[in-house]
Amino acid sequence: MEQKPFIIGITGGSGSGKTTFIRRLREAFTEDELCILSQDDYYLPREVQEVDEKGIINFDLPKSIDKKAFQKDVLKLVQGKTVTREEYTFNNNLATPKTLIFKSAPVIIVEGIFVFHFNKIRKLLDLSVFLHAKENLKVIRRIKRDQIERNYPIEDVLYRYEHHVLPTFEKYIKPYGELADIVINNNEHFENGLAVFEGFIKSKLKSVKKEKGNSRHDND
Repeated sequence: MEQKPFIIGITGGSGSGKTTFIRRLREAFTEDELCILSQDDYYLPREVQEVDEKGIINFDLPKSIDKKAFQKDVLKLVQGKTVTREEYTFNNNLATPKTLIFKSAPVIIVEGIFVFHFNKIRKLLDLSVFLHAKENLKVIRRIKRDQIERNYPIEDVLYRYEHHVLPTFEKYIKPYGELADIVINNNEHFENGLAVFEGFIKSKLKSVKKEKGNSRHDND
């Protein structure tokens, strides 16, 4: 019988360094070893997103995510199936969406700001990881990201941070920091936390290979 994948959830406030942390993990393992599914690819279309009193779209709400599709695809990966999804490009008209293919693997990472808040997904997690950073650093990182990647003017970035990002962090993300199995601080760097985490994943992969080897011997 095929062993169930080990499911890791990673969250943290906007600007906490999740994207860089995940990218470094992706570089350390093959797709046969590690699958990473991001909540960022499950935003609902812009035309159905909620707008605030100033008419500005609020992407920082749980209802901005296609939760059912996200949960369905996580379950597919848990069952060993492959998931296909079109990349979400936000407000960047210059970006051409890619077709993303996610192959199930012995270790699956589910990442995003609401992965702990979505109850059905949280219950699937074998390990929960929370990335923490000081508020002023998160603001600076958000400005850099939204100006470069999403073409937002700085006034818009700051407005969204104050009225959308921060309230969402306080209500839907921060409370889960106390419940996480691991908290990684990213005020200066996360190198030590990353090294420990990589080592943990490698040990899980070794365990899976050993069990597969024992299973083959038992069937001989």
